Amino acid sequence: MLVHSSSLGFRAGQNRLHQNSLEYSFVSTDTRTTPAQNQSSSDDTAGFGRLGVPESLVRVLAERDILSPTPIQAATLPDSLAGRDVLGRGRTGSGKTYAFLLPMLARLSANGGGRRQAKRPRALILAPTRELATQIDEALAPLAQPLGITSKTVFGGVGQGPQVNAITRGVDVVVACPGRLEDLMNQGHVNLDAVEITILDEADHMADLGFLPVVKRILDKTPRNGQRMLFSATLDAGVNTLVKRYLTSPVTHEADSAQSPISTMSHHVLHVTADGHLPVLVDLTAAPGRKVVFTRTKHRAKKIARQLNAEGIPAVELHGNLSQNARTRTMDAFHAGTAHTLVATDIAARGIHVDDVSLVIHADPPVEHKAYLHRSGRTARAGNSGTVVTLMTDDQVRDVRDLTRKAGIKPTTTKVNATHPLLTELAPGERTFPGAFVVPGAAPQGSGQGGGGQRSGGSRSGGRSGGARTGGPRSGAPRGASGSTRGQSGQGSTGGQRSSGGQRSSGGQRPAGGQRSGAPRRSGGGAAAFSSQSRGYRG
Repeated sequence: MLVHSSSLGFRAGQNRLHQNSLEYSFVSTDTRTTPAQNQSSSDDTAGFGRLGVPESLVRVLAERDILSPTPIQAATLPDSLAGRDVLGRGRTGSGKTYAFLLPMLARLSANGGGRRQAKRPRALILAPTRELATQIDEALAPLAQPLGITSKTVFGGVGQGPQVNAITRGVDVVVACPGRLEDLMNQGHVNLDAVEITILDEADHMADLGFLPVVKRILDKTPRNGQRMLFSATLDAGVNTLVKRYLTSPVTHEADSAQSPISTMSHHVLHVTADGHLPVLVDLTAAPGRKVVFTRTKHRAKKIARQLNAEGIPAVELHGNLSQNARTRTMDAFHAGTAHTLVATDIAARGIHVDDVSLVIHADPPVEHKAYLHRSGRTARAGNSGTVVTLMTDDQVRDVRDLTRKAGIKPTTTKVNATHPLLTELAPGERTFPGAFVVPGAAPQGSGQGGGGQRSGGSRSGGRSGGARTGGPRSGAPRGASGSTRGQSGQGSTGGQRSSGGQRSSGGQRPAGGQRSGAPRRSGGGAAAFSSQSRGYRG
C-alpha cells in the first residue's frame, strides 16, 4: 500500500475553485494504491496499533476481522489522533466511518471517560440522513462499549421523547441529523458548549440538501478550540464555506477519491427500448443475490417496487416520504434477505451499507455524475466484486454518455432485450419469482382462500382461487403467486419455456399482442405487496 501525506498551514485566502472542485494549496493526496492494500499479513494485524489506535479498540476491530487500515484511515489517523483538524476525502465504501470514529473514541477516553453531563455531549457527529446516522451509531456501539462511552442518535421522523430523555441523563456522543438537533437545541434540551470533537460526515451531501445554514448555526454553538473533522466522498464548492469558517489549520488527505477506478467493479450500459425497460429490469432482479435499484423520484421508486412485487420479486422501497418505522422495516427486510431487491431514490446512495450487494441497477440514470458514483458505491465494497448496470432508453443516450464521461468510467454499452444472453452474464443464476414481499403482520387482502393458480393455458377468470388459464389477456396477478422459477435458459418450473419471442411453449402461448389488463389482482390470500405510510421528511 502506497500512502503518502503532508500538511501545510491553512490559509483561508488561498482557497480557490478550479474545474468545479476545491483546490487547496495545502492539499495532500493519497490516490495511488497497489493491490496489496486489501491483503492481510501477520504485520497487518498490528497496523492500527502502529498508527496509534489504543489496544482496546484494536482488539474490537480484530474481533470484527478488521485488521488492515484502508488508505483513508492510514492517511488520516496519525493527524486525527493527535487532535488536529482534518479534511478527508475518500470514495464511498473507503472506510471513512472508522477513520473518524477511532480517533474520536481514543481522545474521549484519554480525556477522561465517564465525565458525562446532563444535556452536554462531549462529541457531535452530523450526518445528512437518518439511515447514515443510524449506521454510524451501529458502527460506534461495539467500539464504545469497552471504553464506557455512550451515544444517542437524534433525527426526525420519530418521537423526540427518548432522544430528550437520553441526552438529559447524559451521553458522550450525539449522532444527529441537523434539523432535529437544532429543534432540540432551540427547546433547551441540548447544549453544545462542552463538545470537544465535532465531525461532519458527507458534508457535500448536506450542502446539496440545503442543510448548510443549519449546520453553521449548530457549529457556531460548539467551542472554537475543539477538534473538527470533515469527511466526504467529494470536496467541492459547497464545502468551501465550512472549511474556511470552522477548520483551523486543517490537514487535508485524499485517498481513493470518488473517481479512483475500482478494479472489482464492472460498469455496463444496457440500451433498451421503452417497452423493454421493465422486462429487462425484471430479469436482472430475479437473479440470486441482493440488488439495489435506483430511481430519480419517490413516485418512480414506489411504482417500480410495485411492479417488481407484481412479478413475484420481493422488493421494498426506500425514499424520503416514508415514516421512520417504514424505513427501518425496509432496511431490516433487505438485511435479512426477506426482500431481495431494494428500490431507492438517492437517499440510499450515501452511507447505507449492506453486505454482499452484487448488483446496482440505475433504472433511471442520475442527473449528475456524483450521484452515479455514490449510487454505484453500494456494491464492490471492501474489496468485493460488483456490477453496475445503467438502463438507457433512446432519449437518454446523450445524457448517459456525458454522465459516464464526467464520472471517469468507460462502460460497456450493449443493446439488449429481456432474452439477451448478456443478462445472465451480468446477473448469473436461476431466475426465481417467490412472490411479493409481505409486510410482517399484514392481513391478507381481499376475501376468500388464496391458492396458487396453475398455468395450464387457460384464462384466470376467478382471481387466485384456483382457476386455470384458458387464454386471453392476463389480468395482472403477481407472477410469483406460486413461487415459480425460471432458469438461465428461460425455462419456468410451472409456466413452461419462454422463447425469444416471449411465448410459453408448454404453458400456453402468450400472443404477441397479449396485454396485462390491469393492476395486480388479489382475490384472497394473496401476498400483500410492500407499502408504507408516507410522511414528510425532515432530517
